[in-house]
Amino acid sequence: MDNTCFRHTDSEAYVSCGRCDRKICPDCMINAPVGFQCPECVANTQVALPKTRFGGSFNTVPKVTRAILITCISIFVLSLLLGSFALAFGMIPAAIAQGEWWRLLTSTLLHGSILHLLFNMYALYWLGPQLERSLGHVRFAALYILSALGGSVASYWFSDLRTVSVGASGAIFGLITATIVIGREMRTDVSQLVVLLGLNVVIGFLQPGIDWRAHFGGAVTGAAIAFIYTKGNRLNRDRIHRAGLAGIFVFLVLATLARNAQVSALIGL
Repeated sequence: MDNTCFRHTDSEAYVSCGRCDRKICPDCMINAPVGFQCPECVANTQVALPKTRFGGSFNTVPKVTRAILITCISIFVLSLLLGSFALAFGMIPAAIAQGEWWRLLTSTLLHGSILHLLFNMYALYWLGPQLERSLGHVRFAALYILSALGGSVASYWFSDLRTVSVGASGAIFGLITATIVIGREMRTDVSQLVVLLGLNVVIGFLQPGIDWRAHFGGAVTGAAIAFIYTKGNRLNRDRIHRAGLAGIFVFLVLATLARNAQVSALIGL
């Protein structure tokens, strides 16, 4: 029997790796839960990271929230230096009907005033990190983007064709309702958020120039996504979440296409 280490052929070995069963010398023996393992097997071992209740990986740095904050603030500063981007990238129904669909998302990165920017970014700074830590980076990013898109699609459907809309408010309302849904699932007190949501709904109707349609679309989309995130267990939640998000995305795409046909007919395209 060959009693030499597979890594150090000049060393005697009487212990086998618990994973690959190759002989290993004392220099290559690494303690394992049961027996010893060789350095190669230890290096190739994938450590299973713990998951949050909603399937995200635990993290302490809200990278997605920071990226959105930096992007929105940077674009606003550029708009002050170079001029407004609203006509080029804002939510304009006629332009979307002509194929400039990206406006549904680019419009959510623009803001009309410093107060508009500060309100949305403060809300994102307040709600984003907690949600991102609960959901993980990917799920949080999906929540934010689809809520923003849901707000834009609702605005596209129900706003005047002459409107030019900008702002991340649809996504922010999505974060508010998502926090409420997830908070209720975790049996935490979300009464303050419910009051805040109600006040903003009332303000949206009373204050001219506020696109309450985008608020409504984002809020409904965010609540629907959060509801999906509360479903499933450790074995099937990823599949359920992916299917639910795909369903919402397909619905928003179909709603956009249907509205395109209406707008095109109205403006004679």
